[in-house]
Amino acid sequence: MSQTIDTQIRDALGSALTPEVTIGLHPAAPLRACFAVSELILASLGAAARECAALSGAREVLIDQRQAQLWFAMTLRPRGWDLPSAWDPVAGDYRTADGWIRLHTNAPHHRAAALRVLDCAPERLRVAEAVAGWTGDMLETAILAAGGAAAAMRDLKAWADHPQGRAVAAEPLIAWELSGEAPREARLPGLRVLDLTRVLAGPVATRFLAGYGADVLRLDPPGWQEPGVEPEVTLGKRRAGLDLHRADDRQRFEALLAEADVLVHGYRPGALDRLGYGAPERRRLAPGLIDVSLDAYGWSGPWAGRRGFDSLLQMSTGIAAEGMRRRGADRPVPLPVQALDHATGYLMAAAVLRVLRRRGATGEILSARLSLARTAALLISAGTRDPQGIPPEPLPRDFAPQTEATGWGPAHRIRFPLRIPGQPVRWRHPAGPLRSDPARWTPRP
Repeated sequence: MSQTIDTQIRDALGSALTPEVTIGLHPAAPLRACFAVSELILASLGAAARECAALSGAREVLIDQRQAQLWFAMTLRPRGWDLPSAWDPVAGDYRTADGWIRLHTNAPHHRAAALRVLDCAPERLRVAEAVAGWTGDMLETAILAAGGAAAAMRDLKAWADHPQGRAVAAEPLIAWELSGEAPREARLPGLRVLDLTRVLAGPVATRFLAGYGADVLRLDPPGWQEPGVEPEVTLGKRRAGLDLHRADDRQRFEALLAEADVLVHGYRPGALDRLGYGAPERRRLAPGLIDVSLDAYGWSGPWAGRRGFDSLLQMSTGIAAEGMRRRGADRPVPLPVQALDHATGYLMAAAVLRVLRRRGATGEILSARLSLARTAALLISAGTRDPQGIPPEPLPRDFAPQTEATGWGPAHRIRFPLRIPGQPVRWRHPAGPLRSDPARWTPRP
């Protein structure tokens, strides 16, 4: 009999090394899905909560299950202004000659790559007509080769039999590596976290850490933006911009890294190496650094390093196909929320906190690697069932009473679902546009 999602997460974090923390729940109906999405939500958020509580000595946490589900979706509701769409008009699922493919075109260069391959205007009807003349595998390969992002739909068996599916299944949920020694006090307030992530898993991790006292500095290159999700990924953080192809910005980055306690990064494998900041150089610049990294398709196998996003992983791994089959639908059916992203983000936060405690106790520093594909394998391992549950729809009582003065205007945000005695969540910085703060650390408290 397979282990539960919660048990697998506990084992991956080293449950024997974590004091037992009681997790109480305000229960809610599960989300409508044919996978154990609600269980993944509680287990991943619970892992971060348990590690955070253990760091402070708390022995009980409370999770509001309904609000936890809502925090796996969009949490902000503007007042007097509108959020841009989270999706580019071209992004979405298209029927191919032999099935379905998803195009991810939110980034302008990914959109341009897909349109170059398809040789068509940026209109959904024209894109659909062009896609229909391709097989899924051939179009996926062509768009990836052109620098884009796409995923043909496979079913669960096809992914399990695929060389990449087999490689990911053999990887640990969290890959640990001893990377150095540097005894320091284990505390979250004032912890300096350098955030080199985009959307969405990495920012979820650093958002959690920021809410419990970490000083998170997010760095973005010139031109990068995703306005539809920036209000989600920037909460609690200061946001600066650097161009690591410029000598003066490289010097500033190296100074920031040398003073950081934690680096969280989601660049594709090899990207930092090509910039001259591979793991050996990062350790040289910052010997005491806790290094937690993320990629999409796993760290081994033929697709290691392939660009990807939650919605693409759901197509590749069989999740969308199983949803379509179970619902009797005529098109792919994704999960009700981007659970792979959010769950991986909370696991990354839990990994940071786990290493922080170990460094405080023994002086040992570990690095950790996670992937969306491995989180998908965790979810799939819990089995499938006929769809059941409800959609994640917020009610007025779900929102915190205070107004958040975001960089775009006032807004209300859903209450954070976690309660840790003596550790109220508090984001010192409201959400705001990228690259709007200086690239420097604030003085430690």
